[in-house]
Formats: sequence, structure tokens, C-alpha cells
Amino acid sequence: MSQSTPTPDDAESTYREYVLGVRIVERSTPDGSVYRFEAPHHGGAEFDDPETAELYADVYFDVNGFDESKVGGEGVPPAIIQAGRDTLAAYFHTQSYGDINWIASFYGFKPERTQRLINRVRKRAAKIREGAEERGLN
Repeated sequence: MSQSTPTPDDAESTYREYVLGVRIVERSTPDGSVYRFEAPHHGGAEFDDPETAELYADVYFDVNGFDESKVGGEGVPPAIIQAGRDTLAAYFHTQSYGDINWIASFYGFKPERTQRLINRVRKRAAKIREGAEERGLN
């Protein structure tokens, strides 16, 4: 996750729109693009690549939202911890320190198993969003 200050030359566009007012905004800067996760009742988070921003959105949907504002720079929101090992692994993967090998070492797993944990979160989030769309909760 990165933080940058927008300048007047930065151009923004919606990279991906989700249900319930959640979206990822792409901001072009002189140094490349930054992807910002936005949701109601969430302070937002910026990422250097769209895949990480999308995984962050998947974690957000998997736990029905969370707020990082009171957890500090290295804390984990309680909603994520309570959700279980796979959600925590996916959340770790959205953090600057959380590559697959680090997460695998943290859990004592092989990297392949760690990737399967993350994939489960992606699938659950997709089903949650699909259900919200079917109910007209755009």
C-alpha cells in the first residue's frame, strides 16, 4: 500500500466499480499510475498495482467492510482477524511486506497453499458481490 499526494496534473478515472458504492480509482501521475480503493465509511487505501487493489476490495467484501483508521501502520483490523486464516492471508498480501513467501513462512505453509487461501477469498467476495447485484443493492 502506498500513499501519495495528488497534484493538479494527476488525472483520475474509475478503474473498477463494485456494488454498494465501492470502487477502485486509477490516478495517473508523472511516475505512473496509483490505484485507490474507495468505499463508504472507509478512509481509502492506495496501491501501486490494480491486482492488489482488487484483492483489497475482495477482503473488504469478504468481511462486510472494515476500518483501518485506528489500527496504526502495522495493525490488522479486528474484522479481518476474526474472519479466519484465508482472509488474513489475503489481507497480508495487500500489504507491502506480504508477498506469498512471507505469508507462507508466517503460517508454515507452502506457497501453493497460501495462494489457495487467497483464491478462496477472491471466490467468496465474487459470490457476495453477485448476491448483492441480484438483490439490486447497487
